[in-house]
Amino acid sequence: MALPFSRRLVAALTLALATCSLALPLQAQDRFIVMASTTSTEQSGLFGHLLPLFKQATGIDVRVVAVGTGQALDTGRRGDADIVFVHDQAAEEKFVAEGFATARRPVMYNDFVLIGPKADPAGVKGRDIAAALGRLWAAGTGGTPPASFISRGDKSGTHAAELRYWKAANVDVTAAKPAQYKECGCGMGPALNIASSTHAYVLADRGTWLNFKNRGELTVLVEGDRRLFNPYGVMVVNPARHPHVKKDLAQAFADWVVSPAGQAAIASYKIGGEQLFFPSAGS
Repeated sequence: MALPFSRRLVAALTLALATCSLALPLQAQDRFIVMASTTSTEQSGLFGHLLPLFKQATGIDVRVVAVGTGQALDTGRRGDADIVFVHDQAAEEKFVAEGFATARRPVMYNDFVLIGPKADPAGVKGRDIAAALGRLWAAGTGGTPPASFISRGDKSGTHAAELRYWKAANVDVTAAKPAQYKECGCGMGPALNIASSTHAYVLADRGTWLNFKNRGELTVLVEGDRRLFNPYGVMVVNPARHPHVKKDLAQAFADWVVSPAGQAAIASYKIGGEQLFFPSAGS
């Protein structure tokens, strides 16, 4: 027997409300992107400052996969991220040339610093990173006292920069690695922890160093060399390669982070009154 019209109406309204109640959470859940980025943006505390401001402005959540730059780019190549935010300009330009992104946009920069024990047994203190690593290598391969160096060894942007600096010092670390050259295959924070506990030298980005608490006897020994400049770029993964990429939401982040609001948010992040990153979207 057919239901009376009034009951059919109630049933229809109930079904419609149930459908809406299911659809709204799903829509809300879809308002997120996956960002492959570096350990430096995460461990420096920048994202803890930046991403809530982006969500407040747009309603979009950002889920960060914090790995080395090489791994972050590979994550983008596989289509496992919607956007990539890293710091190895040569590798980023290759990523674009390969068609995995249509453009790289400069966002900000900081710099690298050579960290080591305050006693500085290798005598590296100064401004010239190549000269410092040359002295460090000599001390590590038979000097007195010996000096250890912790390499991230993880194909990150920091690791790529470190290899460039060794090359500038006329040292081929890939050919001959003495016991004092230790690759941890780890992020910046763990590498600093190892250096702190073993009184070793390590190359670090300044942002992570400033946010690092377990310094022990470590201090900045080399800074100010123009070669230590460390630029960051952002790239939306190309939907022509991976159609499932949330292009519009990812583009919203890329546009925001280079906008006046995003650049001001980057500039406002400080630790102990010291600015960690410097906007560069206009450069």
